[in-house]
Amino acid sequence: MSLNLADVKRIAHLARIAVIDAEMPGYLQQLSNILSLVEEMQAVDTTGIEPMAHAQDLVLRLRDDVATEPDLRAKFQAIAPQVESGLYLVPKVIE
Repeated sequence: MSLNLADVKRIAHLARIAVIDAEMPGYLQQLSNILSLVEEMQAVDTTGIEPMAHAQDLVLRLRDDVATEPDLRAKFQAIAPQVESGLYLVPKVIE
């Protein structure tokens, strides 16, 4: 896909990016390179290849899910202005 300066200007407008005219040729070249790479990648035959999350077959080390902080919920709710069924009650702010 080939781009021209009008395309770069439109992309900059859509992205809400201020680009001066002197910078346009550089952006045109960079965007064209990106689109060429995308076309090159789309041309590769990936039939029969499973998608993968990582380039290497790694297994993450897992740790036990253990609480490290003490449970201070009752202490905090004891000083709260209003609590009901373990929930903090707050004034209505939206009508």
